Amino acid sequence: MNREELYTIAQDWFKDQEWKPFKFQKDTWTAFLQGKHGLLNAPTGSGKTYALWFPIVLNYIKKNPDYKTEHKKGLKAIWITPLRALSNEIKQSAERITKDLGTQMTVGIRTGDTSTKERSQQKRNMPDLLITTPESLQLLLSSKGYAKVFKDCSAIVVDEWHELLGTKRGVQMELGLSRLKSVSRELRIWGISATIGNLEQAREVLLGPQTSTLKNSVLIKAKLNKKITVKSIIPKEMETFPWRGHLGLRLLEDVVPIINKSKTTLLFTNTRSQCEIWFQKILEKHPEYAGEFAMHHGSVNKETRVWVEQAIRNESLKAVVCTSSLDLGVDFAPVETVIQIGGPKGVARFLQRAGRSGHSPGKESVIHFLPTHAMELIEASAMQQAVKHEAVEDRIPYLNSFDVLLQYLTTLAVSDGFYPEEIYREIKGTFCYQGISEAQWQWLLNFLVMGSQSLQSYDEYKKVEIEEDGKFKVHNRGIAMRHRFQIGTIVGDANITVKYQKGGYIGTIEEFFISKLTRGDVFTFAGRNLEFIRVKGMQAQVKNSTKKTNKVPSWMGGRLSFSAQMSELLRQELYTAELEKKQQSIEIRSLAPMFKKQREESIVPKPNEFLIETFKTRDGYHHIFYPFEGRGVHEAMSSLLAYRISLLLPITCSLAYNDYGFELLSDKQIDIQEVLDNNLFTTEYMLSDLQKSLNSNEMARRKFRDIAVISGMVFTGYPNKGIKMKHLQSSSQLLFDVFKDFEADNLLYQQAYTETFEHQLEEGRLRMALERIAAQDIVWKQCTKATPFSFPIITDRLREKLSSEKLADRIKRMTAVLMK
Repeated sequence: MNREELYTIAQDWFKDQEWKPFKFQKDTWTAFLQGKHGLLNAPTGSGKTYALWFPIVLNYIKKNPDYKTEHKKGLKAIWITPLRALSNEIKQSAERITKDLGTQMTVGIRTGDTSTKERSQQKRNMPDLLITTPESLQLLLSSKGYAKVFKDCSAIVVDEWHELLGTKRGVQMELGLSRLKSVSRELRIWGISATIGNLEQAREVLLGPQTSTLKNSVLIKAKLNKKITVKSIIPKEMETFPWRGHLGLRLLEDVVPIINKSKTTLLFTNTRSQCEIWFQKILEKHPEYAGEFAMHHGSVNKETRVWVEQAIRNESLKAVVCTSSLDLGVDFAPVETVIQIGGPKGVARFLQRAGRSGHSPGKESVIHFLPTHAMELIEASAMQQAVKHEAVEDRIPYLNSFDVLLQYLTTLAVSDGFYPEEIYREIKGTFCYQGISEAQWQWLLNFLVMGSQSLQSYDEYKKVEIEEDGKFKVHNRGIAMRHRFQIGTIVGDANITVKYQKGGYIGTIEEFFISKLTRGDVFTFAGRNLEFIRVKGMQAQVKNSTKKTNKVPSWMGGRLSFSAQMSELLRQELYTAELEKKQQSIEIRSLAPMFKKQREESIVPKPNEFLIETFKTRDGYHHIFYPFEGRGVHEAMSSLLAYRISLLLPITCSLAYNDYGFELLSDKQIDIQEVLDNNLFTTEYMLSDLQKSLNSNEMARRKFRDIAVISGMVFTGYPNKGIKMKHLQSSSQLLFDVFKDFEADNLLYQQAYTETFEHQLEEGRLRMALERIAAQDIVWKQCTKATPFSFPIITDRLREKLSSEKLADRIKRMTAVLMK
């Protein structure tokens, strides 16, 4: 069959559905059938799944003219999805094509949710088209004879590539692809990415820099002018002293008419705890929603999640409060309205969520923005600009993740073994390890065989043996079994299952939250009030309770920070506060009372100004700096400046920070002018000052726990018999201390510091922020009392100490004093 005939098959199918293929879909078909690799950039809900399933099936038809009567078994294509929740959607799209075109191709799913029975069936008989996750792909590479399974695979599609890029799961994917390229000669590699700034680099990471794969590839962009409308919910009374979380629930009644007007509404929160709170409060105030209102986040059990997803599809739910667990492309046609509660902290995340409404080609997406404090209206205004200028973040790829590489090499040694020179060539071709040196490679190989230098006398670290012909292989079944249990790069805090005393499963909560509870404590989870009884093994036993509570589990993921793109947009919007009214957005205009109050004591900074405020309260001397750079950068910058100030004045400070600025609170006054004259914001000696200022050993030690788990030095336990977090922590800390004292050139030990500075403290962004501030006019305002800008930072510090009722009372009193 020639290409024209194949296109006719596809176009006829589209005609039968009363659709018309987009240009980007046709371009993808052409490139794929010409044997090219590529990256497809298309927004959520634009039909990107059909852009790639079609050419995969057409390619099979081309090679097998008798496809209707004869079926050639074996794996032909792999579709990688970062989220298990999406696999059913993707399977339905594939089956629709394979069945309608009369092929006998089978479609299968293999993820953490796949039953053991189904897995062993797949082992005997692989489906033609396999939908799986990065972790499950690695598990397939760890099984004996994998090369035979992948031999005739013609395509691998990595969906939602923007979600994987800049994470260790992305690195895992790069390594998997480097192996499959050698095993499957016909393989075409394709990525699909929605919102991302550095598209060219994203393609390079996917296909490998300076490779023939990259040279024979295309970048296809879908040009579908999708209209996105952002509507802010503006409070009728504007608070002049804003504080986090307070305003959100005050606007609950403004949300109700929006829900009532729509068939289905998704309310997105940034954190699981916020999700729990909103679900409770809406039902409390509006019991009439019972049965039509649900909650969805990653820690709720699978049955409930699947039920919610299905109920949205058949329109039996009025509204769902959810987190990112629902914003990654689950194809819901009926969602009419999306409400974002609180600033989403990043442009890409916001656009992704907006795309959930009007989720089909040509439809307008409407997203309502509900601020959780007045300052977030500046974020809302910045979002409008981002949508207008299509300004999206870059994702920064990892380099030299030795922990992931060690895990991968063990995977290969567990299956059929590997020859170092062959694998070294493949690894050098990936983006992450393009700079790996011979010496580093030798160190890693030694590590696999002997453990590191300081651990040579311990047999448990000797995993891999070298056979006579030089092949690296694992012979010990126990090592192989333990390794397979631990494949993956996501190391959260240890999760504890929450179950009723009589045995019903509710979901999972991170260990650090449970560790704070005592018997009889009541907390809200999965929409219910639960009384804590005891922890047994890795299970928390609970019973239902009628008591009211304000304890809500918090998860470590709840500490989102602004992206660089978002900070830049936010500053630009803030600067418009000094312009004429007609040049301002509706959100900035609505904040006029707050800006007016701010000007009474201080200023609203202009583009060339950097603001520092100082004032005294009964808590001490407050020194507040406003870089508007996001929580992550402020954490590092506040430590750095506090350290530099302590070199000049013998002073101790406590630090508090949010996305807008940070506070140094001290018992003595700091002479800001004297400090500024001593080059406070210089980038010179930044790294060494930062290392001294932060407890960088402590931060690196925490990072090392993850590295130790991923590289396989620390075993996390068998399923349902998990090892307690404190044991994990102590064994990884022991290793960390051994390396610190006896083997400082250990690559994994060094990696802990690199990751702390580059990823957690965003050293590059910190440097740019300091350079920007050094070029601005620094305005120091000595105020008599707290200002509206400083208020969210001060109240955030109080939040750590007070319960929410006491906090609300204290803030009421503070506001009353400040309003006088």
